[in-house]
Amino acid sequence: MALDARDATDRVEQLIVLTDRLTAMMADQCKAFEERRPQDAAASMEEMTRLANVYRHESMRVRTAPALIEEASLALRTQLMRATEAFDAVLARQGRALEAARTVTEGLVRAIADEVASQRNSGSGYGPGAAAQTGDARAITLNKRA
Repeated sequence: MALDARDATDRVEQLIVLTDRLTAMMADQCKAFEERRPQDAAASMEEMTRLANVYRHESMRVRTAPALIEEASLALRTQLMRATEAFDAVLARQGRALEAARTVTEGLVRAIADEVASQRNSGSGYGPGAAAQTGDARAITLNKRA
């Protein structure tokens, strides 16, 4: 999906609206992650993904063909630059929030895996010379490469 712009001014105005919308949606998602309510962030994921794809496509078009926006006024292009800077700031904030959520999730998974491993009875063989089996049972419950 691409923007349907009549001219450079229309394209820049649409890019500003798109960027502002994405910025607001990401800020809401960041807030949900920071308040430990990731389920709230999931509600707008489909629309945000669609808008992000349009943004990615349009920003690539403008990067490769700057003439698409050159005819727009300097004030309007400056407004687009400010909107993009705000978007970049929220994007960095979202990255930090997602990294924190990932760290917490990994910690929980490790704690559960360690508890499961400690609760398991160690198997022992039969007979007078049998020895307990040793090993790390976490490999079954925890993928260390994740």
